[in-house]
Amino acid sequence: MMFLVMIIVFILGYMLIVFEHVNKINKAASALLIGVALWTIYALAGESILANGFSHTWHAFQATFENGTPGVEDMRHFITHVELFHHLAEISSILFFLIGAMTIVEVVDKYQGFSIITNQIHTTNVRALLWIVSIITFFMSALLDNLTTTIIILTLLQKMISRKEFRWIFASLVIMSANAGGAWSPIGDVTTIMLWIGGQITAASIVEHLFVPSLVNMLVVTTILSYYIKGRALRPQLEQAEQEQFTTKKEQLFILIIGATALISVPVFKTVTHLPPFLGMMLGLGLLWVITDRYLKRVEKVDHRKLTVIAALKSIDIPTILFFLGILLGVSALQSAGQLDALAAWLGSHFANVYAQNFIIGVISAIVDNVPLVAASMGMYDIQPLTSAPALQQFVVDGPFWELLAYCAGTGGSLLIVGSAAGVAAMGIEHLNFVWYMKFMGWIAFAGYVAGIATYFLQNMVLHCG
Repeated sequence: MMFLVMIIVFILGYMLIVFEHVNKINKAASALLIGVALWTIYALAGESILANGFSHTWHAFQATFENGTPGVEDMRHFITHVELFHHLAEISSILFFLIGAMTIVEVVDKYQGFSIITNQIHTTNVRALLWIVSIITFFMSALLDNLTTTIIILTLLQKMISRKEFRWIFASLVIMSANAGGAWSPIGDVTTIMLWIGGQITAASIVEHLFVPSLVNMLVVTTILSYYIKGRALRPQLEQAEQEQFTTKKEQLFILIIGATALISVPVFKTVTHLPPFLGMMLGLGLLWVITDRYLKRVEKVDHRKLTVIAALKSIDIPTILFFLGILLGVSALQSAGQLDALAAWLGSHFANVYAQNFIIGVISAIVDNVPLVAASMGMYDIQPLTSAPALQQFVVDGPFWELLAYCAGTGGSLLIVGSAAGVAAMGIEHLNFVWYMKFMGWIAFAGYVAGIATYFLQNMVLHCG
């Protein structure tokens, strides 16, 4: 019974987020209530919930006992200390990464460093600008990651477009292009990083086999949007005045280079050290902090209070951070209690075709965070040797199941605004409305999503025939 209650609570809380514009309750408050409520139910009714037998982590914990029968106190310890703190470590790494990225971008923005880039884009035609932004986002997301890229590009767009309606459309495009760009790179999305580190995919193969499907996704989305937008993009009137007031060209370029280096170095740090990306982001932030503190003392005629990292930290969007915290806490409770494991098992038993399985996983990832879904899928299937039977060839390293899982889990989150880290960041930066996105952008994201899957299918047919 309580197993189902957790699902009901999640759905009801999710509805509060969806209809934020109606109930006037901030989505961060609703998300925090969801996260805390689910873990509370889980802690109080853990015995009956885990008795359903769906939680694979509980089975693994049971196996550590010699007689295989842990007591009630052991079960409570498992929930409140083992599982909660395990997921909290993962959640914290995402939140610290987000805080670091937002702060670095905010520092660059305060120095007006982004004007170096925006001043190079002279077109005011929104269709031309749409394609420029889409292409830049697509490739930048593969180099950095979809979350960092979204924060950077949306910050740039605030300096280039004054109309809210245009910025919402561009923000939606950035979400879709960033998720598509992150899907074909081993470091472009959390899920591809998980599959890469887990050994299910290799870096060269994921680029080779997912670049074209992801590119098609981006092209389809951008083409459709270009038919629905026209006119001129007027820049905010105060931009030039603010630029002249605070910084010089030399200062802008200096901080832009330092900030960009700090961000670009994160995947390099991850690859070299194998440490979590948030540590690389914290390293970049720390170095930027030291450099700007020393640099400020040498620069004349600047307002130190407005150009410091401390000032930037006060400017970042804390409600977005708390929204992430609440949603990830709620999803982690469902993962630990076994609801997501039950969902993954149901998919595996009812859909034998890898394309159908991953198509549904991608759609579900628009509602539930794609990280636990991918983790559950990785736990369901073992990596098969190259000499395995034909029916199991889809699960070999770089097999179609794993590659398509990377694509679908990465791009399926674009179907809803809360389905990806990029979407949640856009909600915080541009205050995108959930219902507006679902009504006007959901079908466009779905068209790109399906086009990419079809491209991967045709590509595999051609390679197989060849």
